[in-house]
Amino acid sequence: MSRKPRLKGRAARLARLFPARPRQAARTPFVLLVVLLLGGGLIGLLVLNSALSEGSFEMDDLQKDTKSLTDEEQALQRDIDSYSAPDALQRRARELGMVPGGDPAFLDPNGTVKGVPSAAAPRSPAAVRPPEALATLPAFPSAGTATAAGASSAAASPTAATTVPEPAATAPGVSPTAATPTTPGR
Repeated sequence: MSRKPRLKGRAARLARLFPARPRQAARTPFVLLVVLLLGGGLIGLLVLNSALSEGSFEMDDLQKDTKSLTDEEQALQRDIDSYSAPDALQRRARELGMVPGGDPAFLDPNGTVKGVPSAAAPRSPAAVRPPEALATLPAFPSAGTATAAGASSAAASPTAATTVPEPAATAPGVSPTAATPTTPGR
């Protein structure tokens, strides 16, 4: 049979560093390492997939909220456009008893007047409303409330429609200017 030759010197010292027979590596630690790597990878993929699906649900909710808020913004913009249309402004001004102004005059920085001013058109008595009637207009919810007695006396007397009545008594702590109607946005 085959017999290994004996090594001498340097070759013998090097041969001692290497084992004489080839060893097989233990399979159990290698198999455990592979199983742990595969299991960790699968768990990592599961966590990643869950996070992505949660983010997608949040994104869908936010897109729905954005759409509803955009629709609301467009509806409010339509309301603003309808209130700021010239015919609507003119109608609301007439309801408040305003009349169109005359021709304007302009002042130069040196104090001279340019243009010829003209007076505004006279008010018709039917167009003038007392402050109590203005407080009941639905277009101005911030206007002060009028007393029932003041409103009924203003409606019964024909001169009350052309004159400005005395301001109604206000509650303690409320300024008298709070009872005057204001235009929206001012």
